Amino acid sequence: MHTFNINRRRFIQGSTAALALSSFGARGLDLINPTKTLRVGLIGTGWYGKSDLFRLIQVSPVEVVALCDVDKNMVADAAKLVSQRQKSGKTPKTYGDYQKMLAENEMDVVLIGTPDHWHALQMIDAVKAGANVYVQKPISVDVIEGEAMVAAARKYNKVVQVGTQRKSTPHLITAKRDIVDAGLLGKISHVEMCCYMHMRANGNPPVQAIPDFLDYNMWTGPAPLRPYDGLPHVRWWRTFMEYGNGITGDMCVHMFDTVRWMLKLGWPKRISSEGGIYVQKEGKSNISDTQSAVFEYDGLNCVWQHRTWGTPNNPDYPWSFTLYGDKGTLWASTMQCDFIPDDKNGKKIHLDVVYEKEKYPEDLTEPTNPKIELNASPATRLHMLNFLDAIDKGSRPVADIEEGHISTASCILANMSMKTGRPIVYDSVKHEIVGDREANGLLQRPYRDPYKHPDPKKV
Repeated sequence: MHTFNINRRRFIQGSTAALALSSFGARGLDLINPTKTLRVGLIGTGWYGKSDLFRLIQVSPVEVVALCDVDKNMVADAAKLVSQRQKSGKTPKTYGDYQKMLAENEMDVVLIGTPDHWHALQMIDAVKAGANVYVQKPISVDVIEGEAMVAAARKYNKVVQVGTQRKSTPHLITAKRDIVDAGLLGKISHVEMCCYMHMRANGNPPVQAIPDFLDYNMWTGPAPLRPYDGLPHVRWWRTFMEYGNGITGDMCVHMFDTVRWMLKLGWPKRISSEGGIYVQKEGKSNISDTQSAVFEYDGLNCVWQHRTWGTPNNPDYPWSFTLYGDKGTLWASTMQCDFIPDDKNGKKIHLDVVYEKEKYPEDLTEPTNPKIELNASPATRLHMLNFLDAIDKGSRPVADIEEGHISTASCILANMSMKTGRPIVYDSVKHEIVGDREANGLLQRPYRDPYKHPDPKKV
């Protein structure tokens, strides 16, 4: 175990005090000078991989020993930035093969910021190598991958935190405590979640030569090998089902995971979904541009909708969730919350996102492309602190891999419902869909040779 000692005055100040108390409890108030410096590696040095790593560096004096990326230019740039940001000033070793990185370095923590289709193999291999893991969401591209990831975390007794940092978002923590848990909404019997942002990359770039600095075969890994039509970084890969699960897999997972956390929900009883490409048919993209899904619980439906065209139903909440209770309504997003009581004499409550620009001025000048999500930075820092605290205690973090699996798999099952045209009932104990042989065949995607799909029973 590692013993952490966070300086109270450096961390507990201003508007983050209450949420820090709720996140760590009394013991957590003493958390930033570890008696042993954690050795850290990062797999996937793109936008969010670097963002996660730099948030970790901000809250704990870790030593970043190794970086891995299939893009030689990207990993070289990341190594230079890390040398400028970490306390030792050392430049981490760089790799193009993550398995070689794991084999040649003893690491306490591995961050995974690769595209979705690589998450399962890399997380499982990292815990086998003895590391605790912070893996980006969604955790997997199919349900059995997720089952195997949970099994591996438990078998090797490692802490695995999922990058669903809404659970560590200051104003959402306050909303859960002071509005939801306080009973201001009354009985909650309906939830709506949505994303109406125009984020579906769509185009027809020509097939072209693979640049010398990119190992495209390794980038593709276990996924189908598409003809190379430009760098897949940032948004282009997300527009293809080969590498992920569309807008539902990317954006619904955040909102649904937050709703489950707020309302203490487990696996849905039944999931149904409809949608497709209704409007944006001109490009190569094969993810839905329009989709609705219903996640059913006893006495409660959680309804998801996305459109990558048109306008949002509420311009102030284009990516959000809404909790409807018999005493009031809560609108919530990554940027703000609004509680509206049913009683005309009741008190409205408004909560804004917390920024920490003065405390962390480097957030404003971080040379990444796209730019850092300033609204998410405080949440990611708290998420990292919760991760470190769980490592120290040997406990489950707030976004434990099992919770990430439930949220991820539910979104994948929604896509399966859309594909089959039937509702899905998933038995999480038997790891099968009840009474639907065709749908069961979709629980595990075929892997490209020579990659082997992980087996939950054999990790």
